[in-house]
Amino acid sequence: MKDMQARLEKLRTDAAECALVRDLATDPKKRELFARLAEHLTVLASEVERAIGESSPSWRGRRGKQ
Repeated sequence: MKDMQARLEKLRTDAAECALVRDLATDPKKRELFARLAEHLTVLASEVERAIGESSPSWRGRRGKQ
């Protein structure tokens, strides 16, 4: 379970970094690329979070406190 939580945090961090690069990019193509990457990583993080919640119902109550 800790491995999945670590992967979830990594996905969230990567999504945030892509969003930052998107916001700083001056090239429209790069901005679009990093926007898509940020969105994709956010979706993946949501899916991992859902999988964690399904495998460990007690985790759902803690996720907001992390």
